[in-house]
Amino acid sequence: MMNFLTLSPNHNKKEKLKNFFRQFENIFFFSKLQKEIEDSKSVLDVGCGNDSPMGHLKRTFRSEGIDIYPKCVQVSRKNRYHDSYRLGDVRKLSKYYKNKSWDTLVSIDVIEHLNKQESLKMISQMEKIARKKVILMTPKGYIDQGAYDGNPYQVHHSGWTKKDLENLGYKVYGLRGFKYLRNDAATIRFSPWIFWGFLSFITEVLLYPFPDLSFQLFAVKSVTSDGPRNKIAE
Repeated sequence: MMNFLTLSPNHNKKEKLKNFFRQFENIFFFSKLQKEIEDSKSVLDVGCGNDSPMGHLKRTFRSEGIDIYPKCVQVSRKNRYHDSYRLGDVRKLSKYYKNKSWDTLVSIDVIEHLNKQESLKMISQMEKIARKKVILMTPKGYIDQGAYDGNPYQVHHSGWTKKDLENLGYKVYGLRGFKYLRNDAATIRFSPWIFWGFLSFITEVLLYPFPDLSFQLFAVKSVTSDGPRNKIAE
């Protein structure tokens, strides 16, 4: 019988190849995120988690990460993804931050972990704290997910559509490629994964203007004017 040590070299090569591909497929997303915050001198990462995309961007800004789960803050701080950190509840942002105190607020894969009313209140607070822009990212539609890695806050409580975010005044784009190429864990659904993964990357570029066909929604709102804000939760 072949033991683990015999399988290990090939297994490690396969994992390294997958990790390389994961980094490759993030290039498009990172480039879009970088472009949206390039005119910001300060960025607040709301629900930063332990591996925020913000930590993979060119640092032309000061940033802070806030998260409710201590382990996430510890890991992110160790990796130095942000200049400063705060352990706190993202549903109570106004408790920690003054209005117009940060240029841009970013919340990546967070609103689906709250119910709709909680998310709307959080978004409303983000728009008050931001001087320039609010950026949201969330899966398209509801995706079932429970707690994992000991983190009870990983449970999904809501799903979001393009229309939901447009009704709040956001411009909405698509990321992660054609929705049905990925399973609920956001990993490639078919084999060989490298072929279908590359196809997903191609569709990500092509479907950026078509969020209804994409796996994730990327929403951006300018708050520099005194125009209408998210009134629903106020």
